[in-house]
Amino acid sequence: MLSRPLSLLLLSTVLMLGACATSKGEYPSLERRPAERLTASFDAPPAPEVVVLPAPPVTVTGQLGGLVGAAQAADAKFRGREPRARSAVNAAGNARMGSESWGTATIAVAELEAARAATMLPLSDLDALYNDTRVRGEDPGAIGAARDTVTGLIARQDRVLGELRSRLGS
Repeated sequence: MLSRPLSLLLLSTVLMLGACATSKGEYPSLERRPAERLTASFDAPPAPEVVVLPAPPVTVTGQLGGLVGAAQAADAKFRGREPRARSAVNAAGNARMGSESWGTATIAVAELEAARAATMLPLSDLDALYNDTRVRGEDPGAIGAARDTVTGLIARQDRVLGELRSRLGS
């Protein structure tokens, strides 16, 4: 004889399964009912309005050449100091930290870092011009191009410094 809880479980299972079928023993269709069909239509969204931003004033764009020139001059100093720094790092080789050759190489790398800092100064001015132009709702195209030029110089300097620092172990 079955226990009472098991009997109730079997009975409820049979009753639930029987509720799924119709009186003819058929199951309900899984097709969409008319109420489930989407019959609405929507209009296409309007075309976005094309906004042409005005160019920044000539006084702003006139500064760009000087700022890029200053960054290029600082980069020239960097490139001029680079061979000495590479030579000092190569001479230091696997020298231990604190040795004379390691100190000389560290100073040479620090001089490169100072030249990089001089390249960063015009970039900060370009960033300020770029942000001011954007806030005024003007097209920062020429300023963005100048920023990209200076950022490219700095990226190269960062690669050189990273390489030298890793070889020096600092």
